[in-house]
Amino acid sequence: MSRPPDWSHRLAAAIGAARTTPFAWSQHDCPTFAFDCRRDLTGEDAAALWRGRYRTYRGGLQLMRRLGWASLAAMGDALLGAPLATPLLAQRGDIVLSADGRGFGVCIGASAVGMAPAGLIALPLATCTRAWRV
Repeated sequence: MSRPPDWSHRLAAAIGAARTTPFAWSQHDCPTFAFDCRRDLTGEDAAALWRGRYRTYRGGLQLMRRLGWASLAAMGDALLGAPLATPLLAQRGDIVLSADGRGFGVCIGASAVGMAPAGLIALPLATCTRAWRV
């Protein structure tokens, strides 16, 4: 899957919009944010599988298991393929998994950004446990 020529502008626009969009389970939470960025870069909307289908963290876990994923790492592998050998190989726009395995983010260079109830947060890339090429 290739990125369009203006992918870096699309990524910047998606992250800029995320800064002003309030957190909402299954609408603008960590997996939806990361996969919406991927959609903006590739046109593929994997978040359609869960968008609007849960209202709490626990509900998200239940839906994830109904979809066949035991963890966010398994979800990433199923939707994105094999992870990179190390998250340090991630490039801008790639999807990463946080150190605690509880949140997706998007690589923006030496760090990543992810969505949390408090809003957009920075994640040091060196602390991420997995990364997938977008």
